[in-house]
Amino acid sequence: MRKIRIFEHISLDGVIEHDGDYTYGAWTTPYRSPAGATMLFEAYGPGFDLLLARSTYDIFSGFWPTAGDFPMANAINAATKYIVTHRPDSLQWGPVKGLSGDIVAGIRDLKSTDGPDLIVVGSSTLTSVLLDQGLADEVVLITYPVLLGKGKRLLSDNIDARELAFVDSKATPTGLLINTYKHLGSLKK
Repeated sequence: MRKIRIFEHISLDGVIEHDGDYTYGAWTTPYRSPAGATMLFEAYGPGFDLLLARSTYDIFSGFWPTAGDFPMANAINAATKYIVTHRPDSLQWGPVKGLSGDIVAGIRDLKSTDGPDLIVVGSSTLTSVLLDQGLADEVVLITYPVLLGKGKRLLSDNIDARELAFVDSKATPTGLLINTYKHLGSLKK
């Protein structure tokens, strides 16, 4: 059985990295470093596949295939990409497989197969579904030392409270914290 591991870049006040019209769209850039990239790559693990929502796949497919020859790019480009989409026939950056129809059942089936961990990056709508349905095994928050006040949040307001157990924390030279948590399930009342 595969693990589903959610990775999210997040501010101290819970705003996730967001590309688009957000005023501080590049707020993560000053904190990136070669040492931090190495630590993040190590957190992904030695082999992985990707589980992404369609919008994240579209963003990634415009960047990673031409990002250059370095370990993270090579691993992401080689990973099988499982994409939650209503348009599986238009997926081109591969190896790739579309998941459509009953998404929760499709992800349960995928999770039950043998293979490397499934890494979820971005895809905040998918993250809420995975946690709410008890499909996520770990949450890795790459926390930046900024307070943004407003912006897109990690989870939907419709998700029930969840309980996590602390697993590990690493700090990068620029002050990022890579915090790993095990997903335990619904928060007990």
